[in-house]
Amino acid sequence: MLIKNILEEGETMMLSGAQILLKCLKEQEANIVFGYPGGAVIPLYDALYDELDYFTHIRTAHEQAAVHAADGYARATGKVGVCFVTSGPGATNTVTGIATAYMDSIPMVVITGQVARSLLGRDSFQEIDIMGITLSVTKHSCIIKDEKDLAGEIRKAFEIARSGRPGPVLIDIPKDIFLSKTEYTRVKREDKKHDSTSMIDLGKMQEAVKMIQSAKKPIIYAGGGIKTANASMKLCKFAQIGDIPVANTLMGLGTIPRDNNLSLGMVGMHGFRETNLAVTNSDLVIAIGARFSDRVIGNADEFAPKAKIIQIDIDETEIDKNKKVDLSLVGDMNAILEMLLSYMKQKSRKSWHKEIESWKVAPHVDVKNECKSPNNLTHNNVLKCLNEALEEDTIVTTDVGQHQMWTAQQWKFNKPRTFVTSGGLGTMGFGLGAAIGAQMGKLDKRVLLVTGDGSFRMSCNELQTISKYKLPIVTVIMDNHTLGMVRQWQRMFSNERYSETDIGNEVNYVMLAQAYGIEAYKVTSVLELISVLETVKKARKPILIDCLIDKDEGVYPIVPPGKSIQELVLE
Repeated sequence: MLIKNILEEGETMMLSGAQILLKCLKEQEANIVFGYPGGAVIPLYDALYDELDYFTHIRTAHEQAAVHAADGYARATGKVGVCFVTSGPGATNTVTGIATAYMDSIPMVVITGQVARSLLGRDSFQEIDIMGITLSVTKHSCIIKDEKDLAGEIRKAFEIARSGRPGPVLIDIPKDIFLSKTEYTRVKREDKKHDSTSMIDLGKMQEAVKMIQSAKKPIIYAGGGIKTANASMKLCKFAQIGDIPVANTLMGLGTIPRDNNLSLGMVGMHGFRETNLAVTNSDLVIAIGARFSDRVIGNADEFAPKAKIIQIDIDETEIDKNKKVDLSLVGDMNAILEMLLSYMKQKSRKSWHKEIESWKVAPHVDVKNECKSPNNLTHNNVLKCLNEALEEDTIVTTDVGQHQMWTAQQWKFNKPRTFVTSGGLGTMGFGLGAAIGAQMGKLDKRVLLVTGDGSFRMSCNELQTISKYKLPIVTVIMDNHTLGMVRQWQRMFSNERYSETDIGNEVNYVMLAQAYGIEAYKVTSVLELISVLETVKKARKPILIDCLIDKDEGVYPIVPPGKSIQELVLE
């Protein structure tokens, strides 16, 4: 039955649970859905059949990729990602994707089908307690036991997913609830307005300003919370007025343009020497939307040992969790930065910038000259040539490993929400699904996936999704025939005992892509890469580029485990 598409606010009609779910998604303006059908959600997909004038549904090759796609969509757009899967293995296949989103605070609503209420607790076919399984990696989860509760729970799920510190929400819906009819009343979506200033302690605010104004060597430690709060412009203004250098976490890249003179790039295990030393020698660290992850701070006792620390965050539970701070400001990022700016006066810290500049070291490789060389193909010149060829607002997605860190270090991220990567969980196989989601969220933008051959093999079945929907994603494989980051650690810390890290030649990635109808190239030199990129610039179609690089290329700098971030190994 085709349900009435125009329903006045407050008007009530009898609908099935599946129809109510779709109506609630319309209320939330969630028109892009990723998923995979199955027995428990057949009624939902049956209702969806009548609503394809509004909804675009992307069916991935695997449920995990559907969740990664919803995640990538959310990261690229700032909206809530939505995913449908069936019960049993369909639901369990979402767990890694949900955990990935949870660790990086990504707003998402995952709808799982469940066996009928009469079959619950009987070990029925494809019955699984997915709510219990995902309890520790969701912001909220529930199972619907009464169809009258469905609309309210869906609306609540979206509010929870996007408010405060965002995160994934799971709603488990028994099959018979999709079929049961109950009253639905249209409700216009109204985002709850929270008083973002009432909870801020003015005394603390003024104390923070005094600390900032009096500091001689302050540093801003900026994380992904700034991106989540859409506070990048205020961050840049705050840094400019205070003349304070900015060190980014992996998740915070793009929140200040990389070509801004105050941007120091990434800090932490693979941060630049001058960035890590700036933090180590600072007298004040202003942490904004950053959680003092172990990959950033290294040995916590030796992180910024001379500095006082101010922590600004939406989530009170992050205060003092990984690093004791001297002053905290909890609340909306934009409101806090706005208030700080109202008290601050323009400062100049030229001597501090000069000191930081003195810590820079010459690059291990002359990237500029290397890119002109017709023969050597390395991660440096691959990224250099890609950065020069593609548009500034290209959305770059990655998998996890060496290629991820090389991209984080070298790409000129000048805009927020242009870097989509798995930070907290470090999920190999994330990239292709995330690229699909990012492209669906930003159809007018270029999406580039930089991946490694190890990660690519975990999700290469999603090439069929790219092909089916003709998504113009450019996939670049850093093909070094090894699990590069693990091999690097084995070389550095396990006496070169390369256990189970080499990858053979059994897969021809060009032929694999071509089997899915995707144009593909293998390149072994810079000149070949430049030639292929000319095709990429002229085309809006799926293209895969297999770039052969040496397996012993490493990610440097690197901070050995247990060391302080100033104890970098440079090469």
